[in-house]
Amino acid sequence: MGRNRVAVIGTGQTKYVAKRNDVTMAGMVREAIDSALADAHLTMDDIDAIAIGKAPDLFEGSMMPELAMAEAIGAVGKRMIRVHTAGSVGASTAIVGSSLVSSGVHSRVLAVSWEKQSESNAMWALSIPVPFTMPVGAGAGGFFAPHVRAYINNSKAPSHIGAMVAAKDRRNGAKNPLAHLHQPDITVESVMASQMLWDPIRFDETCPSSDGACAVVLGDEQTADDAIAEGRKVAWVHATAMRTEPLSYSHRNVVSPQAGRDASAALWKAAGITNPLEEVDAAEIYVPFSWFEPMWLENLGFMPEYEGWKLTEAGETEIGGKLPVNASGGVLSSNPIGASGMIRCAEAAIQVMGKGGDHQVPDVRKAFGHAYGGGSQYFSMWLLGVDKP
Repeated sequence: MGRNRVAVIGTGQTKYVAKRNDVTMAGMVREAIDSALADAHLTMDDIDAIAIGKAPDLFEGSMMPELAMAEAIGAVGKRMIRVHTAGSVGASTAIVGSSLVSSGVHSRVLAVSWEKQSESNAMWALSIPVPFTMPVGAGAGGFFAPHVRAYINNSKAPSHIGAMVAAKDRRNGAKNPLAHLHQPDITVESVMASQMLWDPIRFDETCPSSDGACAVVLGDEQTADDAIAEGRKVAWVHATAMRTEPLSYSHRNVVSPQAGRDASAALWKAAGITNPLEEVDAAEIYVPFSWFEPMWLENLGFMPEYEGWKLTEAGETEIGGKLPVNASGGVLSSNPIGASGMIRCAEAAIQVMGKGGDHQVPDVRKAFGHAYGGGSQYFSMWLLGVDKP
C-alpha cells in the first residue's frame, strides 16, 4: 500500500449461474458495475479509472475482450488497466485498484472482473500443451489432486475432512441468494458418497463452472469519510499483498507454496497482526477443491503446519466458529473463475460493512480476502477492517 488511506465504498455482484445466455459479456459486467456504483452512491462520472481483470482469454475464446467492452463499461476517456494473474486475477485486480488510490494517483477507482465460462471450455483451455511443461490433460482437478494426496499423507488428516468443508461451504452458499449452488440439505455422508473424480477429490468436493461478474468501488479517505458522514459503512483497507513463484522448480513445495507464505507474512506485518487466528473475524479463502481449506489455513499462518484440518474438524471454520471461512459459500458454491478472487475480496468487505444478510458473521471487525491462481503460484490477498488504519 501507498501512504494514503483507501476504503471499499461499495460492492456489486451478479447472480452466479451455469449459463448467462440472456446477456453479452459486456452486459453481464455492466450489471455488477451498476450494482457496485449504486451501493457506493456514486455514478460513473465519479470514477477516475477502471481496473479490469479476467482469467486467461482462452477460457472464453475471446482475446482481449476488454477493448471491445470499453464503451459499454464506461471506460472511454478514463484510464483502464487490464490485470492478469490466472485464477487469482480478481483479487489482484482489486489490489491494483486500491494501489491506484493509496498511491494518490486517483481518488475513486472501479475494479471489475468476470467470467463467462459457458462461451468456451476451461477444461480444454487448461489442457493445451505449454512450452517446457508437461501438459495437464485433466484440467485443474487432475493437476491439484496429487497436491491434496501429498497433504493427506503428510498431515495424516482423516478422509472425511474434505467432505466437511464441502458440506459447510454449500450450506453457507444456500444462505447467499447470489450463489450458484444452493444445497441446504447436503451432508458429509452425501459428499462422501458422490463420484470420485480425481482421487481423493470427489464430485461434491469440486467447484461449479459459473458465469458472473463482480465489482468493487475503491475510494480515498475523503470519499470514505463523506460516505461515513452520510451514515453509510465502508471497509478500510488495512493491508494488501501479492507474491508469485514459478510453476515448477527443484524442491518446490506444492502443498504450501513459498509465495503464499511470503504474501501472508507480508500482509500480517503490514496490518500489525501477530496472531491471525485470534485477530481476524472472518476469512474468504479461495477453495476450489475442498481439501484446500486446511491446506491454506496452514499456508496463510492461521494454523501450524499439518494442523489446519484440526480447525476444520472441530467446526471452527463454520459461521459461529473461531474463524468462519467462506460464509458466502466460497468458490465451492460459485466459480466464475476470473471473478472468483474478487468475490473473496468483495465478500470480505461485505462482512466488514455488515451487509451479509443471512450469511453475515456476527461482530466482524476485520476480514480477510484471498485468492490463488495458476499452479498454486500467484497469490493475492487483503485485510479489511471497520476501523480507519
